[in-house]
Amino acid sequence: MTELNAVLEAATKDFDNSLERLFKLVRIPSISTDPAYAAECEKAANAIVDDLKGLGFKAQVRPTPGRPMVVAHYTPKEATKDTPHLLFYGHYDVQPADPLELWTTPPFEPTIKTDGKVKRMYGRGTSDDKGQFMTFVEAARAWIRTTGTLPIRATFLIEGEEESGSPSLVPFLKANAKELSCDAAFVCDTNMWDPKTPAITTRLRGMAREEVTITGPRIDLHSGMYGGPAMNPIRVLSKVIAALHDKTGKVTIPGFYDGVSDLPKQTKKQWQSLKFSEAKFLKDVGLKLPAGEKGKSVLEQIWARPTAEVNGIWGGYTGVGTKTVLPSKAHAKFTFRLVGRQNPEKVLKAFRSFVKGLVPKDCKVEFAGGNGSPATEIPEDNPFIAKSARALKDEFRRDTVLMGSGGSIPICRFFKDILGMDSILVGFALTDDAIHSPNEKYDLESYRRGIRSWVRIMGEFGK
Repeated sequence: MTELNAVLEAATKDFDNSLERLFKLVRIPSISTDPAYAAECEKAANAIVDDLKGLGFKAQVRPTPGRPMVVAHYTPKEATKDTPHLLFYGHYDVQPADPLELWTTPPFEPTIKTDGKVKRMYGRGTSDDKGQFMTFVEAARAWIRTTGTLPIRATFLIEGEEESGSPSLVPFLKANAKELSCDAAFVCDTNMWDPKTPAITTRLRGMAREEVTITGPRIDLHSGMYGGPAMNPIRVLSKVIAALHDKTGKVTIPGFYDGVSDLPKQTKKQWQSLKFSEAKFLKDVGLKLPAGEKGKSVLEQIWARPTAEVNGIWGGYTGVGTKTVLPSKAHAKFTFRLVGRQNPEKVLKAFRSFVKGLVPKDCKVEFAGGNGSPATEIPEDNPFIAKSARALKDEFRRDTVLMGSGGSIPICRFFKDILGMDSILVGFALTDDAIHSPNEKYDLESYRRGIRSWVRIMGEFGK
């Protein structure tokens, strides 16, 4: 039996214990956004450190102005300057469980259910992200218990504020850049292509946020006495929103597409080979017709094109019944998903200029909350991607899909800009895991194959 096969067999035999270790972590309600759960976040961080120390890591709970970080290092005795040094990132904090009445099982009491032939664990954090980052903890455990060491140098960074915007992360990375800089960072917080097909995410959209308030009259007005001559700010805001897109679905803000490149032909061909059903994708949410840019596939729209969206709009009377009022103010929240080399600050500046150009002189406009982060794109010929894809194929017996993501994971840009290393996004979640929602789940097979995959990836880099 080869060394790798022995480690894989050990991971398989220890799977029930791996499951129980995850369940102990899930039982800790480490909700970072609510100060009432600060002690629980400390408890989760300490539990992870104790576990890693037991494996021989030099592990610490590191304080921040918010929730603590977990930092752990492992250096094999036989390590040389050529031994790869990999950073593994995850987060132990979770979203609030509300609304509690929609959970079918207690959110912080992990429960296994069998749906058809598929076994799933339910509980807050089972998928996002405790079940994900524990896959590489358990892979390290299998290597160390079987061979006495790891085949690589490893640094673990487990964050405690990812679900609340990571306010402490950038200062922490800057203050500890020398300690945390490695050859590459592995992030386990993404999806597989489907339950049987592994994936590496190579594209993440960036995001910019803005809130707009338009003020017309200094007070709310009687619509019978002032309707007509008095400008209604909701009308102005509606004009702004209606002008955001043209008939083809393109964003009309001048300069918005600066830094956006066409999708490479090889990437486009690979995405077309995935046999993605656009009709089913929309049908699942009660829709039929794609509403984005004409001539772009749904996958291209989600993974490789920027967007301008309205996330909320309010103003005037919204209670029960009628109140004949012209409101003084109208508000809307906007987000822009960014790709390529789009600059968040330039996008926001262009948007503000666009809005101001549509607001009449008798009204004023205010902006609040403008901030953002750029997109991340990792070249598909990156050697860390190639080796990881090969290891995943060995486990799943299927080619690894190199896919994009419509979402944003800002830490990948921070790793690149602050620590100078690329991020390799390998995850084992599924699109139906209901992360951030009631009844979050994680397939037991995702957890099992995730552990085995990290065993293989570590072995691949240790060759």
